[in-house]
Amino acid sequence: MFISFLIMLREGFEASLIVGILASYLVQTGRRSALPSVMAGVTAAIVVSVIVGIIITITGSEFPQAEQEMFESAVGLFAVFMLISMVFWMRKVGRTIKKELHDKVDAALQKAHSTNWSWALFATAFLVTGREGLEAVVFMIAILQQSTDATVFIGGALGLVCAAILGYAVFKGGMKLNMRAFFRWTGVFIILVAGGLLSGVLVHLHEAGVFNLFQTQAFDLSSVLPSDSLLGVLLGGMFGYRDAPTVGELGIYLIFTIPALILFLMPQASAPAPKPVS
Repeated sequence: MFISFLIMLREGFEASLIVGILASYLVQTGRRSALPSVMAGVTAAIVVSVIVGIIITITGSEFPQAEQEMFESAVGLFAVFMLISMVFWMRKVGRTIKKELHDKVDAALQKAHSTNWSWALFATAFLVTGREGLEAVVFMIAILQQSTDATVFIGGALGLVCAAILGYAVFKGGMKLNMRAFFRWTGVFIILVAGGLLSGVLVHLHEAGVFNLFQTQAFDLSSVLPSDSLLGVLLGGMFGYRDAPTVGELGIYLIFTIPALILFLMPQASAPAPKPVS
């Protein structure tokens, strides 16, 4: 539940920030009449994301066992790629995202003719929020492969509700939130989650008979922290914990997470100051 809550909180908060930036910019520049086009684009992005999620889930459930394992491996790999892309993208553009979105709105309006500017804004809102929606769908599917408990959906729904409240509060000025710290520490957590998903991919590939290397048991913590204990279940749902992992599972987790965390936590170089015109 907690992992789905946190991921949907972050995804939903990113989406609400984007929508808030677009909407507030239109209001500030006297384009309030364009707001329905933005909201229509956001709604369409949500609908398409849900449809894509349903199609992926139904399609995957119809495969035989071996193909099912391969499908789950592919979804897991894609989820890892999207998770890492998301945290590093926000790390890179977090300080300039408002300006970038303002530029996108201006460019959309400048390129569009006076009769179809609403479609240009619709497309802009659809694309920028659709990315978040598709990411959220992929993440939820990957999480459901780890656990089919109904609390996964409850956690995800609560995360989205909290994200919407946070986004509204931030842009209304009633709540001060250190967004840099928020994205930084949720980013650390998500990198650890991605590492667990990646080790889970190795398990699926082994069960599909595709990858059979490094299957020696690395250690056995079943007497100390069994996977079916309360803490073991929580750690398994969050980070893919297994009380008796193979060398391959442990190795790929460490090889992935350690460099990713180092790169993510490294101080960002400040943009060079513009040179004075002589």
